[in-house]
Amino acid sequence: MNSDRQQHTTATPVRIEGIGLHTGKPVQMEFLPADAGTGIVFVRTDLAGEPLIRAELANVVSTNRGTIISENGASVNTVEHVLAALRGSGVDNLVIRISNEEPPAGDGSSLRFVELIQQAGRVPQETERTDCRVNEIFSLVEGDKSMVYLPSDRFEVTYHLAYRDNIIPPQHIHVVVDEQSFVTRIGRARTFGFEHEFEMLKNNNLARGGSLENAVVINNSGTVINPEGLREEQELILHKVLDLVGDFSLIGRRVKGHIIARRTGHNFNVKFARLLNEKFNQSLTRKDSDMMYIEEIKSILPHRYPFLLIDRILSIVPGESIIGIKNVTANEEFFNGHFPGKPVMPGVLMVEAMAQVAGVLFLSQPEHKGKTPFFCGIDNVRFRRPVVPGDRLEFHAKVLKVRGNTGKVEAEARVDGELVTGGELMFQLV
Repeated sequence: MNSDRQQHTTATPVRIEGIGLHTGKPVQMEFLPADAGTGIVFVRTDLAGEPLIRAELANVVSTNRGTIISENGASVNTVEHVLAALRGSGVDNLVIRISNEEPPAGDGSSLRFVELIQQAGRVPQETERTDCRVNEIFSLVEGDKSMVYLPSDRFEVTYHLAYRDNIIPPQHIHVVVDEQSFVTRIGRARTFGFEHEFEMLKNNNLARGGSLENAVVINNSGTVINPEGLREEQELILHKVLDLVGDFSLIGRRVKGHIIARRTGHNFNVKFARLLNEKFNQSLTRKDSDMMYIEEIKSILPHRYPFLLIDRILSIVPGESIIGIKNVTANEEFFNGHFPGKPVMPGVLMVEAMAQVAGVLFLSQPEHKGKTPFFCGIDNVRFRRPVVPGDRLEFHAKVLKVRGNTGKVEAEARVDGELVTGGELMFQLV
């Protein structure tokens, strides 16, 4: 069995202690190996009967300044940093024995929990993981908060951070969430807050364990008052990604997809995670095709180097829609002349790549096998920004009309969720 597909647990028990970030109460926490299929389960050792609380979306009861889960009459507060560490470190099954209602704050990041997992070691299990991945685009918008899901064969996040008062300047980041990026960047990003909020938080029984040792604090002029400053320039926005990873882990499956988030917090993260989980469950009853790799694409399209402009098909809904990708590298033939010293992908080739993705959609159907697609028309195409080496183009095409061997599709190309071009393409299969 492929180790990357197997569920994992820890090899040995490990323990940590400290105080809770919001409660300020002392707590001991122990990680124990668990059987395949267990998921992540908390056990409140301080309560009679040691009740179990499963880390699942259905058990979320509050998202005020942290995610709280409750089951069997017991709760665990601020679970997102622990859950993010487990997801980022590749642990699927674990029993967490905890002696109070909130895990130790550590340094305000997931770093202490990552180190604990590394100390324990991981072991593979016989059961395979199930990924949460769907073959459609959907979104959720509430005021100035929004989140979009795009199909992808990996877990990646594009995050836009902005505050109305601009105490923190607007920031943007795109990161692929894997074990390396989590351990070296995402998991090290500390929680943060504003100096002017402290009295309000304390009056609401929050941040009672907060200090400069477990949080980044920003004053009214936007200056970080921690003596050591930030761990890296993008630490604040990386912590928002960390929170998202932790909240999404409550789905109980490893998310595969490109999440584009703007101004979200725990409440919005959990709402979107529930929507994603619902879409995933619905997809189990649909007949969506699996992704295609390059050799299968070549068996369908007649195009060859240097004019084959797609690398992978992520998903197909036969007769309806398709999603494909093109990894734009510095070695592309067309960059030799377009332009020397300033490589930019020609717009006509982006249109051609969109058409090739649409071609796979039609030519993969038995009645069109072996035919050649020819352009009949191009309408309403606009180019919104240059595409350069290092970009990953995501192509989305949806059927608008089919009549015999003639078809019309609506197509678009995006980079990190941002629309770069799109329009309507008409073609004939002969």
